[in-house]
Amino acid sequence: MRTATPVARELLSDLAARLLAQAGDPELARLSPGLTVRLALTSGAARRVIEMADGTVRAADTAPADLELDLPPEVLARLFQQPAPPRHQGFTALQLANPAVRALGDTLRLAQGRAALERLFEAALTAEQRPAPLRPRDLTAVRGAYVALTTPEGRFEVYTDRAGQGGAVPLVFLHTAGADARQFQAQMADSQLGAGYDLYAPDMPFHGRSLPPLDWDGAAYQLSAERYGSWVIAYLDQVVCRPAILAGCSMGAAITLEVAARRPDLLRAILPIEPPLRATGRLNRGQNDVAVHAGLHNGAFVRGLMAPGSPESYRRRASWIYSQGAPGVYQADLAYYSLAFDGHVTAPRIDAGQLPVVLLSGAYDYSATPEDGAALAALMPGAQQIVMPELGHFPMTEHPDLFAGYLDQALALVAGHASQSKS
Repeated sequence: MRTATPVARELLSDLAARLLAQAGDPELARLSPGLTVRLALTSGAARRVIEMADGTVRAADTAPADLELDLPPEVLARLFQQPAPPRHQGFTALQLANPAVRALGDTLRLAQGRAALERLFEAALTAEQRPAPLRPRDLTAVRGAYVALTTPEGRFEVYTDRAGQGGAVPLVFLHTAGADARQFQAQMADSQLGAGYDLYAPDMPFHGRSLPPLDWDGAAYQLSAERYGSWVIAYLDQVVCRPAILAGCSMGAAITLEVAARRPDLLRAILPIEPPLRATGRLNRGQNDVAVHAGLHNGAFVRGLMAPGSPESYRRRASWIYSQGAPGVYQADLAYYSLAFDGHVTAPRIDAGQLPVVLLSGAYDYSATPEDGAALAALMPGAQQIVMPELGHFPMTEHPDLFAGYLDQALALVAGHASQSKS
């Protein structure tokens, strides 16, 4: 027989009260059109049910629930810390990544309700914003253009953002799965960064402003290391035209490592941001299913990977980008990132003694953890890792001012390596 301690009952009641207090949240209404879902929160025998219907939130403790989160007292206590520790920062972190939490319910109902539930927990468990020195930025200094890439599969017209000092050391940013180069808008507009580097940020084919080629037959988009690698190699070879520092995030980090293994001659250094080791478990039906609003689901799915101390306005922007991807693109990208890429295979092929490698890992990232980054670094003797305790899976987008210091540190390590090589 399940029992509940007084402490568990009190903590559970506190959580329910905080969730119910979000009934008037305008964003919650935007993220739940037509939704009716009941979430049971349990801890031992203690049970509270939260019902969301037509953008409202109310208690429904006597009603049956569609979904359940069973939260041990120690997990409940951590939710109220400032900030909540990693894997406690929101609904998706609890449901998907916290091993102490038991999540039950139909996967379709979960996918349909994820956007509203993620926002509900985010609003209820607010954290103080992490301070960081403000970086001067000039978005008008960023210029966009289309370039033609010739690849083994044909010609692609790719959109690319440019900024910085032409002729300086090239620094190329690669976006995450299902997203586009807008993720690096803050870095491209960074006046300090632009004063020292020639900055590039492309939208990969089928992403953002890079439309499918006109000879595309409309079949499902698919991604492989070979295909993705050919795009990046063509961009470096045909657009950048000289060895570059390649800084990709998440899926972009995976292909950064792959390109470093295949074509180190195109590179000065690599900065894999949130690099995976073996990021299994990232695929689910909500990412591309006719019964689920993918724009709502995918924006919430990534929102759960961010740090609670990152500014809410920037986290909204990171989520917004994910609400705009074409059907199936995010899921197909994740098939490469989560199923095909294996750091155990790729990393040992990289000579980090010759090519500087600096890994940047956010502590709130449960997809590509700091432990994964450390394991990758160990497979590349000479590689270095920077752990970012206050950041999550999208550091460049979720808190660009805080990320700027870590990026400066990584670039300084690269510069130091170059100085040592010349001496």
